[in-house]
Amino acid sequence: MYKAAYGDAIGSSFIGGRHQLPVPIVRFNEFLPDTQEIGRGVVVGQTGWEQALENNKQAFATEFVQTSRFMTTFPTTMTPAQFVDKLFTNAGVTPSATDRNAAIAEFGSATNTTDVAARSRALRDVAENSILNSQEFNRAFVLVQYFGYLRRNANDPPDADYAGYEFWLNKLNFFNGNYINAEMVKSFITSGEYRQRFGP
Repeated sequence: MYKAAYGDAIGSSFIGGRHQLPVPIVRFNEFLPDTQEIGRGVVVGQTGWEQALENNKQAFATEFVQTSRFMTTFPTTMTPAQFVDKLFTNAGVTPSATDRNAAIAEFGSATNTTDVAARSRALRDVAENSILNSQEFNRAFVLVQYFGYLRRNANDPPDADYAGYEFWLNKLNFFNGNYINAEMVKSFITSGEYRQRFGP
C-alpha cells in the first residue's frame, strides 16, 4: 500500500561506488503496527480466518486513505482516472486496460474521489496488482529480514546507509529469489546483531 500510495524513497549505498538507489518507503515504525492491525484475531486454519483477514484488510485500507498524508497526496478533487493513474505511477506499474478500468470503476459515475470506500477499494486494486507483487517481491523480502530479525530499518545503526540492503537484494536477485541458495535468512539469524537481541 505504501508503494502504491507514495512510490519509493531514495537511499544511498557505497557498493560499486557511492550512489543513490530507490528503496521501500515504508519504515519499521509504520510496518509493525500496520501488520499487527491486519493480523489481529486471524488464526490461520481456524474457521472463518479468511473472512477475518479480509475484514481487517478492508478496515486498514479505509483508515489508510483517510490519513492526512494520503489526503494531501491524493486530494478528493482528483478525478477517479487521475487518482488511479497516480497510484499506478507510484507503484511503477503499467496496468492493463482491464486493471486500470476496474480500479476507476470503483468510483461508479462520480467525477471526484470523495467516496472513502471507493478510494480504499481502488487503492487495494492497485496495491494487490499481480505485476506490482512480482516486481516488489524480492525488495519486500529483503526489507522484512531487517524488520523481522533485526527489528529496525535497513539504514538504521549499525548501518549508515542501504549498502547491506543492496547487497542482499543483489544476491537474492542473482539467485532468482531463492533465499535458501542466497543464504539470506541463515545469515540474518546467525548474525551477532540478531543474537544479541536475546542475551549478552
